[in-house]
Amino acid sequence: MSSGFDPHDHSACVSGAIAQAEAADIRLTPVRRRVLEILLESHTAMGAYDVLSRLRDEGLGDQPPIAYRALSFLVDNGLAHRIERLNAFVACARPGAEHDPAFMICRSCRTVAEAASPATLDRMADDSGFAIERTVIEAEGLCPKCQVPA
Repeated sequence: MSSGFDPHDHSACVSGAIAQAEAADIRLTPVRRRVLEILLESHTAMGAYDVLSRLRDEGLGDQPPIAYRALSFLVDNGLAHRIERLNAFVACARPGAEHDPAFMICRSCRTVAEAASPATLDRMADDSGFAIERTVIEAEGLCPKCQVPA
């Protein structure tokens, strides 16, 4: 399975997520669709104002609520995630799949790779009778591209 750090064709990410949203009957308005496409064009975490800037440049709106509403909708429908540490958003790498992802965040280029949440945490919760409602796991470091060889 490829990570967000591996070179790949981002247009496949876009078409796959849009197809998943349509198959799940998720109503993508033109702005919501474009915000999802913007997030999918790279795997870089983007703040709401970064997204708003792109929308403004494309004539799709210039008021912050436009970006925030679209991002909130995408998060609520499992098409995007909020990266707490960066106060930013990334497209979901596995839309439609029920999961609690873990994120590897490059502190240099802000590329984000999504991985399945560690099974150890799930087992520990099951063993102790703890009911996990929400998991946020964010690891910060350097992606392969940003690491300087020693």
